This record gives sequence, C-alpha cells and structure tokens, in this order.
Amino acid sequence: MLKKYALLILFLLGMQPDLFSQEIKIFKLADFDLRGNVKSCLVRTDYGKEEFDFDKEGRLTKSVTRYSDQDYDITRYRYENEELIEKRVENYRDNVFDKSISIANFYTIDSLPKRKITEEIISYTKEFLERNEYHYDTDGNLVKIVHTDNDGVDETAVTYETINEETTQTFTLNGVVQKSVRTSSRTTENDSIERLVLTKKFVDGAPYTATEEIYNAEQRLVSQTEFKYDEKAKQLIASKTIGYDYDALGTLVGTATRIGNTSSSKTYIYQFDNGQEGENANWIKQIITPENAYSTRRVKYYQITPTSVVVE
Repeated sequence: MLKKYALLILFLLGMQPDLFSQEIKIFKLADFDLRGNVKSCLVRTDYGKEEFDFDKEGRLTKSVTRYSDQDYDITRYRYENEELIEKRVENYRDNVFDKSISIANFYTIDSLPKRKITEEIISYTKEFLERNEYHYDTDGNLVKIVHTDNDGVDETAVTYETINEETTQTFTLNGVVQKSVRTSSRTTENDSIERLVLTKKFVDGAPYTATEEIYNAEQRLVSQTEFKYDEKAKQLIASKTIGYDYDALGTLVGTATRIGNTSSSKTYIYQFDNGQEGENANWIKQIITPENAYSTRRVKYYQITPTSVVVE
C-alpha cells in the first residue's frame, strides 16, 4: 500500500513517463481506498507524510507530500461544472516556495461539435512547457492527442477495433505503435463475469513489455501478470504474477506472488476507525505480514446534517 501511494503521487505531480497516452483523470475517494463522506486523510509512510483533501462530491482538491517539515509539495485542484479546470503543483524547499520547479496546468473544455480538452502547462516563471489537446469522437472515445512543446508537435492517433467481443485500443505516435490495450471478458466456473485487460508497450513497433490484469464482477483487481520480451524465444514471457484476495467489503486482505519458481505471500491486517460503519468503514492502521511493515491513516469526515421530517 505504501508503494501504491508513492506511485499515485508521481502521477498526481505529472511525472508519468507515458504522457502521450494518459487521459485527464479526476481522482476520487476510491483511488485512495477511502469510503464514505471523507473530508481529509493523513497517511504516514516510510518516506514522509501524505495529506489528501476532498470536496463533498468525493473529488480530490489538494494533496501534500511532506518529505520533512521544511521540504514538501502541494498540488491543488479546481473544478467547474464537474470538470477539472486547473491543477497547480507548488514545491517548497527549506520552507521557501521554489518557482523554478513549480508548474500550473490549465484545462479548457470545448464540447462542440465534438468534445476537446486543451491542457496548457506553464511554469511559475511564466515559461511555456507544453500543450496537449485531447480529441474525442461522438461516443466520448479518445481518438487523438496532439502534444506541443519547444521541440515541436507530436500526434498520437487512438484507434479501436472489436473482434469477437474483444476490443483493442491502439496508440500510434507519429505513425509508430506505442501501446495497445485489449479488453475482453469471460465467464468463470461460478457463472460470474471477469474482465481481462492486456496492455502491451512497444519499442520501434515491436512489443517489449506487457501486463495482463483480471478484474472480478465487482471490478476489483484479482490478478496481475507482467510479461517481458525474451530474445531467445522471440516472444513475451510471463515474469511475475500477483494474485489479490479481498474480504466481503472489498478490503485487500492478502496477496500471492510468483516470480519464476519462487512464491511468496502477504497478509494484510487492519484496524478500522469509529467514524463510519459497515461498507463505509476506513482503516486507520494496516499491518503487512510476514515483514510486519505498517502504515497509519487519520481520517476526518464531513458532518452530515440530519434531514428534517415534517409530519402533517
């Protein structure tokens, strides 16, 4: 779970390596394994603290990564008409705001004749960094990304193909395939439906890594297999598989990992808060065995005003 938060913060700060293929995402409570009317969450990790604030609709409005009392990053989100219109990443070093590494993202949404989102990224020193245009078809599918920076213009075409109820989404950058995502479904022995997502990444048009994810009927990840290209076999070979187990409320309780002929497992033990009950309960302490690593969270909630009932 600590790794999950670290990777998520990298994404929030705009440091993901495959920027051309990333659609704009609004982060909500579920992305942080939170439930109910959560107002804020403080996470203590091995590298510092993470703080997350949410609005009453469950959308992330601010995140703070604290490496120490003097060094921290603040990311702020602003919404309008249920759309993300602004994201600001402010960096503080020795308690001093550092303009040179702080950036602002501004989003303009044009819905006519087809949806288009324009993302402008500038530094706090007013320097243009990049522009991304996300174009959608009439069904709301992403079909093109135009990326502009000081080195020029790149265009990623996004195409869709459906064969035998399998849909493949392909990202092609300047005529060269970069990534494909194949989505399909299957029926299990107990007649539930699983969703399979196979993501391949390419170099010079040839696949070099892949990840297969399997989601259960509740859309929870139950299996993840990583593949790497084997030069001798001239094909992708499974290198690592992780299975995930959940309790009845959807809380992760165990993982089983297999790398080659080596297997290992982890168990997740939780202490829950008293702020919510049942399906809206949130954990405040997580212990991972056998290494006995742990993390803690402090969760605050919006106060819900009881609805008045008028009897006539």
